[in-house]
Amino acid sequence: MQEQTLGLMHFWQAGDAVTHFVAYLLLAMSIASWYFILSKVWRAWRLRKGARAALERFWAASSLDEAIATLRAADREQVFVPLAERARQAATMRPDSSLAAAVDPTELLTRSLRQEINRASSELESGQTFLASVGATAPFVGLFGTVWGIYHALLTIAGSGQVLIDKIAGPVGEALIMTAAGLAVAIPAVLAYNAFTRVNRVTLAELDGFAHDLLALLTTGRRVAGSGTDALRAGSVPSTSDTQSVGH
Repeated sequence: MQEQTLGLMHFWQAGDAVTHFVAYLLLAMSIASWYFILSKVWRAWRLRKGARAALERFWAASSLDEAIATLRAADREQVFVPLAERARQAATMRPDSSLAAAVDPTELLTRSLRQEINRASSELESGQTFLASVGATAPFVGLFGTVWGIYHALLTIAGSGQVLIDKIAGPVGEALIMTAAGLAVAIPAVLAYNAFTRVNRVTLAELDGFAHDLLALLTTGRRVAGSGTDALRAGSVPSTSDTQSVGH
């Protein structure tokens, strides 16, 4: 009979408002984390599946307009298309009396590409700050619930004057469940954050290479062989890690 009463519902009923608040907070953190995890997994899968084919179709086109139209249809996550459109817009900007007209066209194109890469990087990293925050704080939220449950167990012992298993089983079980809940929320968030960081790093490297190819195409009229990360080291288009120190 005792085994039937010492279940999750028994621990839940033995808890107070603080315990219930901690449990609801962990539940909300878990739901939000899994929303970001599943949505970003779906987007990363679509992006990795179509990125290579989209770029191949882009360079197989006979004109820039046709290439952008082809890329727009193939790039379902709209990661590479804005970069190509921004590059075309900067390259076709007509001289006028604005301050932008006084800037060297190549420098203007480079700056436009850099700004678009920064925007894409910010969009790709959306939600990761939340995952990192959940991974860092959920164990401590669960630990708070654990401490509160032990506090209840000590009060029960002090009130009864003796150690009775049936009296302290509820608070102690409540404390252990809070510890497990905090870890169950934190571990998937940390693993997902690390996985998405790697996916974003690969995607941004491809964006950097694509930006260099666009810069070469629009300034020299042809795509430079051996472009990509090797060309980035030459300094044409700064990588995303370098753009953090570049002012706009």
